[in-house]
Amino acid sequence: MHRLARTGGTAGLLRWLAGRAEGWAGLVGPDGTVLHAAARTAGAMVPDVAGLVAEGASALTERGVQAYAVDTGASTALLFPLSVLPPGVGDDTGPVLAVVTPRPVATGLATLLADVVLPLSLCLQAETLERKRRRVDLAESRGREAVLHLLMTGQLSIAQQVAGALRPRLPDPVRVCVVECSGGGRDEVARVCVDADGGRSWIVRCPVYARHLILVMPAEAKEPEPGAVPTDETVAARVGDCVVGVSEPVPLADTATGYRQAFHALAVARELPSRHARFGVSPDPALVVGPAGRRWADELLNPLLTHVPRRPQDPGSQELLATAASWLAFSSHATGHLKVHRNTLAARLRLIGELLGLDLHRLADQAALDLALRVRSTPAPACTPEPAQSGSPASGTSKAAGGLDAILVRPAVRDWADRQLAPVLGAEETLRTWVRCEGRLGPAAAELGISVPGVRKRLTRLETVLQRSLLRPPSARYDLWLALRSRDLTAAG
Repeated sequence: MHRLARTGGTAGLLRWLAGRAEGWAGLVGPDGTVLHAAARTAGAMVPDVAGLVAEGASALTERGVQAYAVDTGASTALLFPLSVLPPGVGDDTGPVLAVVTPRPVATGLATLLADVVLPLSLCLQAETLERKRRRVDLAESRGREAVLHLLMTGQLSIAQQVAGALRPRLPDPVRVCVVECSGGGRDEVARVCVDADGGRSWIVRCPVYARHLILVMPAEAKEPEPGAVPTDETVAARVGDCVVGVSEPVPLADTATGYRQAFHALAVARELPSRHARFGVSPDPALVVGPAGRRWADELLNPLLTHVPRRPQDPGSQELLATAASWLAFSSHATGHLKVHRNTLAARLRLIGELLGLDLHRLADQAALDLALRVRSTPAPACTPEPAQSGSPASGTSKAAGGLDAILVRPAVRDWADRQLAPVLGAEETLRTWVRCEGRLGPAAAELGISVPGVRKRLTRLETVLQRSLLRPPSARYDLWLALRSRDLTAAG
């Protein structure tokens, strides 16, 4: 009995009881509803067993007795009340153990059922508490995921308010760390992370990639304590089959940027023996576009920012902005990030394209929208000042295409593009072809005259050289399109 309670739980005990009674065993509610049931064989079900146990459970509840029996011509129903809560806690009315056995009742069966009440009650209590624990864990996980989503969409104040109900407090500044685990190892890696940094990091199970764990960690002090090992390095060392990518220190408001950096570092770490990499120093293009770039971004996004839905149930401007940012970052995986159906995502993207006058199937328009959103989320003082020159475009003339070209020929942007492409200069045929083919492997392979796996291998090597993720979103393809376009415009000018 106790062995079954430990190994098989309520279901195991009920199957054992059904066999001993050569009939049917189950748990029913006070109103006669069958909660769990087991029968010795498929043919062992007594006709109208539900009605029989319902009658007995109702009588047991009304009379308040500790046992009750109902006889029919061919069988007997024996009922015993169970308690799933400690005495004095909550409602005393619990489920009822019911066993239906053929007549005559086997000798000692009633005593056996009286003995099984305690282990069955304890087993039911444990299972009830476990279900409640899982619901609490799920609620906390969803809460943390919501906070991360708010941070990724720039809603810092709301994120901090929601995080106030959980722990720890959101740090600022932060490093974002992405840990790629094996199989179902996220829970174990999360425990290692908590142990490594004393619970100071904000740990979230990635809603997009089932093997990823995201850590929003406090940025280290400029002079760390002697012998102190950063949390990300500790996790990579202690968990032998995980891969870790870490961002630069960023303000909490720039968590989305930190996530992109950590994801790019993760692509590099997969090729390293240490399975750990930190994002290299590389400025965000939003920092070098200058005031003209900010004017271009504001004009491009204005129809989206001022959009008023026709119906209350239609998405508003903030929801569309979050959808655009999520889709640009995660592609089709945005359905998991936003918790929407793929048809809903497609409808929102069509609306965004119509409002902005963009064809979101084209990499060029995707890169333009991605840059505009990043410029909008970057504080104005952080942008490189516009040098004094007579050729600066007026705010009223910038357009999605021509206006962006005017931004990409700025000296600061040209310098940024040179730094992006420096590792592959002279050997950029594969990269250019892949970008020209809208980031699709099949067309790129056909144009290069090699197989799709061959293109994939080349791009995997380029990920290590460029220290960026190319094949999995968030991908660096938008930055690379901008960098290549800037170089081409400079060469043509």
